[in-house]
Amino acid sequence: MNSFPRGNAPGARRAIPRMTLSQMGGGAPATQPETPFSNFSRFVDPSGKLNFNGKAILHADGVDFTNGNSFKINMEELKLLEELGKGQYGTVQKVYHKPTNVTMAMKEIRLELDQSKLNSILMELDVLHKSQSPYIVDFYGAFFIETCVYYCMEFMDAGSLDKLYKIGVPEDILSHITLSMVRGLKFLKDDLSIIHRDVKPTNVLVNSLGQVKLCDFGVSGQLVQSMAKTHIGCQSYMAPERISQGQTYTVQSDVWSLGLSILETAEGSYPYPPELYSSVFDQLSAIVGNPPPSLPERYSEDARAFVGLCLLKDAKERPTYAALLQHPFLTNYAEDEVDMKGWAVKAMEARIEREEAARLARGTAHPPE
Repeated sequence: MNSFPRGNAPGARRAIPRMTLSQMGGGAPATQPETPFSNFSRFVDPSGKLNFNGKAILHADGVDFTNGNSFKINMEELKLLEELGKGQYGTVQKVYHKPTNVTMAMKEIRLELDQSKLNSILMELDVLHKSQSPYIVDFYGAFFIETCVYYCMEFMDAGSLDKLYKIGVPEDILSHITLSMVRGLKFLKDDLSIIHRDVKPTNVLVNSLGQVKLCDFGVSGQLVQSMAKTHIGCQSYMAPERISQGQTYTVQSDVWSLGLSILETAEGSYPYPPELYSSVFDQLSAIVGNPPPSLPERYSEDARAFVGLCLLKDAKERPTYAALLQHPFLTNYAEDEVDMKGWAVKAMEARIEREEAARLARGTAHPPE
């Protein structure tokens, strides 16, 4: 069993808008008219538990998986510190877990009238609790309170890659980042039969130790004969074959997204900036019809060749993860000689300075301690 001690000291608890279980469909008698949340009745039982088709049960004190793993954690044990960000699938808060003295990142996802949201919650929970890899964020637990699901994960203090590359990325650092991403993606494929399907710099996290880890698995897909069959993920990082032909998603589609992410990290900006196009359609047309972008010439021939292989228009010609791991761009640099920690600390300090300057400009700077 994976668990955290249950704390006795009451913690600061966020005021959460309440909705009765009958409103959600969990406790409503069959004779009552259907409510907007009636479609959740098969998931939410009268005791307040969220049951995902027998695969996982979430409740106010944690989550129990049918494979026998249980993670015990609850809101009373947590102290809310600050908001880290918002995304399509929820809000992320920095929290302090009092029983263990561990700082965590807590994602809050509000249930909506959307079956895909439930599928996303279950997929992320499934991937996180099964992932035992130094290249995937650690999972500490999850719980459910009436209308919201909360995941508690490893807090990566440097932040996401898109907030760090502004200081520039030397080639040895770029190689190390790429190596970690490829290893993480290969783990998902080989060990869990999962395609990430949303590979981009915002879903790559770094900490001040220089570790690089993948996150955000809500749109990941289970592989069936090396293919995942649904069409989701960020359009801007989607491979050409997915945009133009709607082909079944394969591992090679994630390889394209990897190449685009590495290129963005190297250049410090997204390779297809939306301001250059009159519409999203024109932007996607450029991804499909124009020659793929390439690394600037200040990078080595090996680095440029690596990105070029990832961005081949023909998906069948893109290399496998095993082949990428043997590429000179990833083998030329001894891992123990790359000062990833030094770069991460500098990038984190620069990010904090930028954020504080932005707060000053908005008139919302933190008061002096």
